[in-house]
Amino acid sequence: MSKQVEYFLAPHSPYVYLGHARFVEIATRHDAQVLLKPMDLGKLFSVSGGLPLAQRPPQRQAYRLVELERWSRFLGVPLNLHPTFFPVSGDAAARLIIAAQLAHGTARALELTGAITRAVWAEQRNIADAATLAQIADEQDFDGAALLKASEAQAVQAAYAQNTQDAISANVFGAPWYVHDGQPYWGQDRLDFLDRALAAG
Repeated sequence: MSKQVEYFLAPHSPYVYLGHARFVEIATRHDAQVLLKPMDLGKLFSVSGGLPLAQRPPQRQAYRLVELERWSRFLGVPLNLHPTFFPVSGDAAARLIIAAQLAHGTARALELTGAITRAVWAEQRNIADAATLAQIADEQDFDGAALLKASEAQAVQAAYAQNTQDAISANVFGAPWYVHDGQPYWGQDRLDFLDRALAAG
């Protein structure tokens, strides 16, 4: 049986952005099938005790910025600590990724995911804006207008809801979150552990 990794993500998460390219490289290197699951982080927080950024204590908010800058520098991945369009809803972007996955497959949806996260954290773009999302999709060689329309379909809405329920059932409480062989890995800083687990077979 081929290796599989469930990839739970929220497209507006800075840690999804920091880890996305590395995760895709690891999965590709190990020939692992990615089960891509964009989810509603707000609903997840409501059942897991998480708090939106603005509601977190100032100490946690301050240390978050330290960690983001540290990881950005370490990985050589450009990141704006205070992007113009953040906080931002990730719902529309998540549905766009799901629409791409349903119509064009997981590999192409992963490419779009990378572009969307980059748009927030490196390019100062608003991923809650429909025209911006269509433009990002166009830049990845999709038909942006058609994909945006497809993202409104009932099948996409149902998949988004199911992904979120799957996350809740799997005790996910943050993003990114990876599950391989029944074992959870929370955060892009756990990717080395996931890499070793995939190597062990």
